[in-house]
Amino acid sequence: MDIPVYLMAGFLDGGKTNFINSILKDGFALEDRTLLICCEEGEEEYDPKALTNVFTVKVENQEELTPAFFKKLEKMYKPKQVIIEYNGMWLIEPLYREGLPSNWVLYQIMAFIDATTFDMYAKNMGQLMMEKVMNADLIIFNRCNEELRAFLRSRNLRMANRRAEIYLENTDGTSEEYVTDDMMPFEITDNHLDVPDEDFGVWYVDMMDKPQRYEGVEVRFKAVMCHSKKYKGVHCPGRFAMVCCENDMQFLALVCKGEGLEKFKNRAWVEICATVKVEHNDAYEGEGPVLYVSDIKGCEKPKDEVVSF
Repeated sequence: MDIPVYLMAGFLDGGKTNFINSILKDGFALEDRTLLICCEEGEEEYDPKALTNVFTVKVENQEELTPAFFKKLEKMYKPKQVIIEYNGMWLIEPLYREGLPSNWVLYQIMAFIDATTFDMYAKNMGQLMMEKVMNADLIIFNRCNEELRAFLRSRNLRMANRRAEIYLENTDGTSEEYVTDDMMPFEITDNHLDVPDEDFGVWYVDMMDKPQRYEGVEVRFKAVMCHSKKYKGVHCPGRFAMVCCENDMQFLALVCKGEGLEKFKNRAWVEICATVKVEHNDAYEGEGPVLYVSDIKGCEKPKDEVVSF
């Protein structure tokens, strides 16, 4: 049976323990036996009132985190889910590459960062800090004020991790999203963008939501050729995306115009260079990004054919 693992990463005083206490108080472990593995001790402690149905284990050395160790804990506590409060001085990669048993599924990585010390850690322990930022599914910056919010946004951390949700927790008790409407997930150089294979989904969603920001931009990307059956003469290459599970696949199509598109069969992998124009098209049932192709050729499929979010 698969066991979901929730990994809480971050340096001391980043807010990991407070977050764990809050979700346990909200009933995270009420129905499912939960194993809580603590790999460091900070100033905050677990709230005893929140530990109902929770079994805690302390780990002092990273070398202890082996598949055999985890399987021993599984046999002893029979958990339905696992929370790991990870030591901020340990790299995460060894854990998910070699440490976890095959049935312990790393469900979510959450990084908790003290905004007041982020710059110091990034300068002095860049690898440790940025590994957390790059691997996290959720990033929370605590103790933010107006100056720190502006500084963090100037770093454009979306460039390091385009799939993560990032939130800023402010000193006045409010919370806000890191990404603002004027922030782009990609850096466009000389009005050109090479779309990374692994980030096609991020680019697609951003362009469909805000097509005007890509108006006139030349883009190069890989896609599966598709000739629309519903709209005769419309070519709409794209990528298949797994939205939530293997049974929920969607095709992320883009309307393309230009010579040579008809030469490629459906499902053929192609590399396209095109200029984006925002205009009405029946396939979009309104305005949308129409790509005017200047170059198209067959290509090797990317390492991961299916886009994930």
